[in-house]
Amino acid sequence: MLRTTRHLASAAVLLAAGLAGAPALAETIELNAGHVLTTASHYHAAAAKLAELVEKKSNGTIKINVFPAAQLGGEVKMIQAVRTGTQDIVVTGEAPLENTVKDYTVFSFPYLFSSVDEANKTLQGPVGKEMLELLPKYGMVGLGFISALERDTFTNGRVIKTAADMKGLKIRVIPGPGYVTAYKALGAQPTPMAYTELYMALQNGAVDAAENSPDLFLQDRFIEVSKTFSLTKIMYMPALIIISKSKFDSFTPEQQKIFREAAAEAVDYAIAHYKKDYAEALATMKAGGKVEVIEPDLASFRATAPEVYEALLKEFPQAKPWLDKIKAQ
Repeated sequence: MLRTTRHLASAAVLLAAGLAGAPALAETIELNAGHVLTTASHYHAAAAKLAELVEKKSNGTIKINVFPAAQLGGEVKMIQAVRTGTQDIVVTGEAPLENTVKDYTVFSFPYLFSSVDEANKTLQGPVGKEMLELLPKYGMVGLGFISALERDTFTNGRVIKTAADMKGLKIRVIPGPGYVTAYKALGAQPTPMAYTELYMALQNGAVDAAENSPDLFLQDRFIEVSKTFSLTKIMYMPALIIISKSKFDSFTPEQQKIFREAAAEAVDYAIAHYKKDYAEALATMKAGGKVEVIEPDLASFRATAPEVYEALLKEFPQAKPWLDKIKAQ
């Protein structure tokens, strides 16, 4: 009996020594990512592709759960949650960031770009990189800009053919200070409102109009509560993937590299996704007959730009260096 006890004790010591010397099993890291759009959007395409690639590149040791359709809250709420570290990742338009990163108001300047392609070229170039480098001091790390969204105007009946038609238009805008100032300067009555409230607001007449991209106009069913869609192309709003700085700083250099590489691929994937969705949505709208698609006099809109720029620069002087950099390209 004594001999047996000694053998068991020896075996336990050897087993413990063996486990101590063995490599520890990698612990799975689980993260949450959110955005406000549907699963058909390029926001979701970016988030889902990022999740897929990070899991693959990390051999399954990092998993990202994606929550679409504002399940984690509106963009302003999610941005603040990422800053404080209570949410890991957000895919968002830049306009809600203007409340925190004032330099980003440069993107609210109307007709800053002439097309989505031109906007994306800037965002993927040196200026875009510099803009991302502003985020860490606010508790965020920018993993990349995905495609900018063309911001057009849709209404519950009013026809927008010239800049003069914007006068007095009660239009929902993104809750970004630059957007409010820009649309005021255009003569409209901008009404900041959470995106999740917009459908009902158009349906019950709380607002007369809103601004968005053709793909989202269809995906979020605004075609059901709108009668006209005018291709005003007033802004090209960047969108980006952001991760909490506290979370990113907790990663090893190898894990950070995985995120950077995965994000670069997700950005390319989302840009292509948006381009395809935009073209298909516009074709569907024109063929469907449910909404009047208007190609307005853009010259009349562009003619208002100097006045709008003056108003914006007066309120947001920190945008001036960025405006100069973009125009110098």
